[in-house]
Amino acid sequence: MADKLLLGCIADDFTGATDLASQLVAAGMRVVQTIGVPGAALDDDCDAVVVALKSRTVAPERAVELSLAALAWLREQGCERFYFKYCSTFDSTAEGNIGPVTDALMAALGVDFTLAVPALPANRRTVYNGYLFANEVLLNESGMQDHPLTPMTDPCLLRVLAPQTRHRVGLVSHHDLAKGVEAVRARIEALRGEGVGIAICDTLDEADLHLLAAAASDSVLLTGGSGLGLSIPATLDGFTARADADRLPPIEGRALILSGSCSRATLGQLEHARGRYPSIAVEVESLAEDFDTHLQSLFDYCLARLDQGPVVVHASSPAERLREVQARFGVEASGALVERALACLARRLVDEAGVRRILVAGGESSGAVVEALGVEGLKIGPSIDTGVPWTHSVGREPALALALKSGNFGQVDFMTRAWEVLP
Repeated sequence: MADKLLLGCIADDFTGATDLASQLVAAGMRVVQTIGVPGAALDDDCDAVVVALKSRTVAPERAVELSLAALAWLREQGCERFYFKYCSTFDSTAEGNIGPVTDALMAALGVDFTLAVPALPANRRTVYNGYLFANEVLLNESGMQDHPLTPMTDPCLLRVLAPQTRHRVGLVSHHDLAKGVEAVRARIEALRGEGVGIAICDTLDEADLHLLAAAASDSVLLTGGSGLGLSIPATLDGFTARADADRLPPIEGRALILSGSCSRATLGQLEHARGRYPSIAVEVESLAEDFDTHLQSLFDYCLARLDQGPVVVHASSPAERLREVQARFGVEASGALVERALACLARRLVDEAGVRRILVAGGESSGAVVEALGVEGLKIGPSIDTGVPWTHSVGREPALALALKSGNFGQVDFMTRAWEVLP
C-alpha cells in the first residue's frame, strides 16, 4: 500500500467497479479493485482502492449493510476521501439502492450534502436539466427500459431519486456550470441552505466533470458514475500521476469470451465476434431440464476449439426472446441459471483446459465468474474501450487476465479488438 490511500471507492457491481478503476488509472493512479470487502489490509502499492460489491439489485437493507462494511474497511486503511459508484444509467429499482446507500454513507461520515454525478460523456451518457440521456436519446428510449433487472422508464433523475432517499433532492444545472467553479460552489451552498442533501448535476462533456470535481474538491463523499473518476485524482492532496499506472505483466494461455448480457451493445459485439470465433449458446431450457448435461456439452464444445483462439459462450438474446424465457422460468431463476452456468464453465476451463485469459460481458455474469474463480482482487491495466480495462487477478494461482465489461459498454469490435490490447 502507498504511504496513504488517497481515495476509497465503493461500487455497486463488479463491472462498474472496473469501469471506475479504469478511469482512475487513466488519470495516473495505481488502483487495486477488491472483490467484496477484504479480510485484511492490502499489500499492493496503490493510490486508490475500489471495493466491488454485488449490491445493485439486492434488498436495500443488504445493500446498506455491504456498503457500510466497505466504508469501515476503507477507513481502517486510513482513507479520508470516498466515492460511491453506481451506473451511468442510474440503474435502480423503485426502492433503491442508490438512495438508501447514499443516505447511509452520508450518515456514517457525518456529511449533510453530496453530489450525484452519473454522467459518462465519453460513452454518450449525459444529464441536462436533470434528465439522463443515453446514446443521445432519453434514458427510457435507449434500451434501458428493457433491462431485465432494473428497467429504467423515467429519465428524470430527480423523480427517480426522491422516493429512495431521506434527503431533499436538488439540481446543479447547466446554467450554473456555464458560470464556472465559483458559481457552482455558490449553488451548492444555496442548495444546502434550502435543506437539500443530494444534488443531481447536469453534465454535458468532460469539461463539466472537471469543473464539478474542482467545485467539490473539499467534499468527503461524492457519488456518481465512472466519468468523474478521471477528474477526482487532481483534487486529492498528495496525488502525483504515475506514468506506468496501467502496466501489467503478460499472461499466456487459452482465451475465452463469456456473455450473459442482453444489452444492445453486447448483442452487436457478439454478432461481430461470432463471425470470427467459434460460438455456442447457453440454453436456459436445457439448463433447467438437466444442468450438468448441458454444462458438459458447453465444456466439450470449448475444449475442442480453444486451440483455434477465443471461443464465445453466450446466453445473450434480443429483448423479445428474453421476455419469453423470463415469463417461463422467472426473471431471477433464469438469470441465476445463466450466471451459475457461466461461472461453472469458467472454473472448469481454467482448471482443466488451461484457459488463462477471459473476457466477460455483463455485470451479474462478471460477478459470478470472478467469485467462482476465487479472485480476491484485480490490478487494473490498459483500457480496451472507455471504462473497460484488462486486469490481472490478485489472490489466486495461476494468475488470470480478465476483462469485465458492463453490458452497454464498448464499440462493436470490442470482443475481437480486446486481444490486441492485452499485454
